[in-house]
Amino acid sequence: TLLMEEIEELEKFFYQIHVCRLPLNPALAVKGIDASACSYFTSNAVPLKIAFINADPLGKNINVIYKSGDDLRQDMLVLQMVKVMNRIWCQEGLNMSMIVYRCISTGRGRGLVEMVPGATTLAKIHMKHGIIGPLKENVLLKWFQEHNPTKDLHQNAVENFVSSCAGWCVATFILGICDRHNDNIMLKTTGHMFHIDFGKILGHSQMIGSVKRDRAPFIFTSEMQHFITEGGKNEVHFQRFVDLSCRAYNIIRQHTQLFMNLLELMLSAGLPELAEVQDLEYVYNNLQPKDSDAQATSYFTRLINESLRSLPVKINFVAHIMAQMKMTGPDAQPNLSFAPEKYTLHTDALISSAIVCGYEKKIVPHKDYFYKIQVKREGQSEETFIERSFKQFDELNKQLHCCFPASELPRFPYKPLIGLSKGRELARRRKDELNAYVRYLLNGSPQVAKSDLVYTFFHCFPNNERRSVPLSPETVSHTGKLSASTQLCISWENSKLSVMVKHVKNIFLPDGSAPDAYVKIYLLPDGERMTKRKTKVVPKNSNPTYNEILEYIGISSIDLSNHVIQLSVWCKKILLGAVNIPLRSIKLDEEKWYGLGNSLV
Repeated sequence: TLLMEEIEELEKFFYQIHVCRLPLNPALAVKGIDASACSYFTSNAVPLKIAFINADPLGKNINVIYKSGDDLRQDMLVLQMVKVMNRIWCQEGLNMSMIVYRCISTGRGRGLVEMVPGATTLAKIHMKHGIIGPLKENVLLKWFQEHNPTKDLHQNAVENFVSSCAGWCVATFILGICDRHNDNIMLKTTGHMFHIDFGKILGHSQMIGSVKRDRAPFIFTSEMQHFITEGGKNEVHFQRFVDLSCRAYNIIRQHTQLFMNLLELMLSAGLPELAEVQDLEYVYNNLQPKDSDAQATSYFTRLINESLRSLPVKINFVAHIMAQMKMTGPDAQPNLSFAPEKYTLHTDALISSAIVCGYEKKIVPHKDYFYKIQVKREGQSEETFIERSFKQFDELNKQLHCCFPASELPRFPYKPLIGLSKGRELARRRKDELNAYVRYLLNGSPQVAKSDLVYTFFHCFPNNERRSVPLSPETVSHTGKLSASTQLCISWENSKLSVMVKHVKNIFLPDGSAPDAYVKIYLLPDGERMTKRKTKVVPKNSNPTYNEILEYIGISSIDLSNHVIQLSVWCKKILLGAVNIPLRSIKLDEEKWYGLGNSLV
């Protein structure tokens, strides 16, 4: 009620002014408020979603968030720092697929924030799987598969996620952004990830008694790794994520003085989290400016592994799910798992008719029949076509029964007919039954027919079209056994020989399973076997990442060319691969892949 009263005041303003520029982006002109599309968010500050009517008659509504109670100058500072980082990465030829939205403080403790279209919180994705959603490994993978059904779309989503997640891991770590949970991490179906809400920065974490609430260096969870590696099928993608993160980190480290100067200028601004020299020292220490690139790479890799193993992060995610459920209340309608966001009668036009007009076997990525639905809406000359599987119809029906237990709902065709448990004939029968279900649904109870669940179900999502089976002759690719190899960077300086062990590819136990592998090296000649160095063990991984530096002190430049590095990869006492590398035949300070043989020489 209060929201509607305030919107009426705004409408009076536009009645007098007619058109004004949006402070968030002066290039945009607005002429009013669409009250039916305004709402609020269930976070602690209860920010408002304001839908401005575009002054351009061909333009869509311009949605912004109005926040009160937070010092948005701090958000502006963080976003400007991230924007500077992104420009530096672009200058170095690194596309991190970053989304940096607009934000402006319009007064003490209030301001406007840009709404990124098509973005949803990680918490909403988790909530579709209940309280234990954050504890499941495959939640993100399933969500992205649902919204990117073809191989090309899914691969593009993975690439965007790898890049944007790496960029935000680096940015949030350097700036010490705290209060990270699944309600301020945003995702788009295209794979882009970004962070919002920067009330706690420079390591000023919230405390639970004497314990810091944020105990991971940054947010990178096992479910994110699970999505990147596609359930462990492409572990090389994780190696690329690590390489990209470390490279982005090293690039920013080269501009340490720039960021220190920019932050120092803000010391006198009166920001709550940037008030003392110690706050600048926090950023300086995170940048590790005195370390070499190899040392910084090893350091950031350890941070990635530490974040992956962080159980408090998942517990924090679960706590926020429980808080959201409590704030939302029992009367709120749940969303459908395959919908990126909720749609209503106000966001979409009134549905005049919907007809199930066909079906086709498609890949999603599993083969299934999808039913093509023709949807007509009032005031729209052209109809839209959407595709829904029987499982998605089933999910809608179950949600409707939960939300409207007292309403009369149409009969749903659960059980297949005898002798028609699968195949095209069953799809044909189901098409007719689903058609009757849709017709009864839209002509039955108005409360049900105009519910958010129904309008979300019949909304035409991006990437709605799925690839048909006949058009995909290479739906399954079979790869033969690939040769094992390891990536090294060997350097020498001031009588110190350093061997950076980066990655190993395609190593397997004799039974074909993934090993618990480690790398061991000797510096030959070594008659007494005193030069052994080895990495940590990476469990159950055929493509392990190490980024560890193994060093030898007291190696003169004259003796360097007489030495040979004997490298071997082991799982307990089982040799997985080996290679001898004469130092006289290699170029130092160069990252290079070396093939692994199956015996020591």
